[in-house]
Amino acid sequence: MPWLLLLIAGLFEIGFATCLGQARISDGNTRIWWLTGFLLCLTMSMMLLYKASQSLPIGTAYAVWTGIGAAGTAIAGIVLFKESADFWRLFFLFTLIASIIGLKAFTR
Repeated sequence: MPWLLLLIAGLFEIGFATCLGQARISDGNTRIWWLTGFLLCLTMSMMLLYKASQSLPIGTAYAVWTGIGAAGTAIAGIVLFKESADFWRLFFLFTLIASIIGLKAFTR
């Protein structure tokens, strides 16, 4: 269960970073909605990270949480914001995802 909470927390981290990106390119009332989404996702992400870290080592939980957020946000940037998807960026994104999987596989 703590790993599932951590995964969901990471997804909310992707959500708050994506909301920030959308708020950056929005204006008026639309920006307010994106910033509200940012605050909601941030709150949920932190609460779930806290709950997961009660059962998992904090170093592992934090590394996996930030890794999910970083990898997911990079993918969202490529898909939603037309950021670069060159070989080296995708290569290092893959190594980040492999590292997250490794931490999960070798944490007791």
